[in-house]
Amino acid sequence: MLTTLQTAYSDTRAADLAWALGREPLPALAVLDLQFDEAKLQLRLLGASHQVLLEEDRGTCSETVACIPGSSTPLPLGVAKRFGDWEYEFAARVETLTEAAFAGRAQELLALVADHPHGLAGTFPGSPHAFTALLAQRTEGQVRWRTWHAYPQEGKLVVTRTRVGVRVPAPAL
Repeated sequence: MLTTLQTAYSDTRAADLAWALGREPLPALAVLDLQFDEAKLQLRLLGASHQVLLEEDRGTCSETVACIPGSSTPLPLGVAKRFGDWEYEFAARVETLTEAAFAGRAQELLALVADHPHGLAGTFPGSPHAFTALLAQRTEGQVRWRTWHAYPQEGKLVVTRTRVGVRVPAPAL
């Protein structure tokens, strides 16, 4: 699903993004509700930021990547956590692109997400290449999502990937 977000472009620098796990739902500009077997997944666009809410019988997971006032947790390159019966893995990278390469990559990503049944993308007024996009899937008992946060004024694209799955106990020796 592709939508035009009716808001000012608020997160203006890739370096301002922060990561948080376990936050309460924040006000969203666009939402996509998905059902993967017993897993309920909600993709949420928060301006140039995102929040993903996962709910299963074994618990909930909330991931937020946004400009979070007062946050002391910058966007990490990687996180691996165990909580309850789940394993959570997060990775992020920043791509720096030329103006022409950025435009091509933006068009490619928006086309991929816009027509995907598990995708949500929002573009911002004023720039066709300013967007936030999310794409989710469930495979092999795991829920996965990827996100893209575009900062055309900097030529930066923040790319994240997340995997949440049931914790597999270590084999007995």
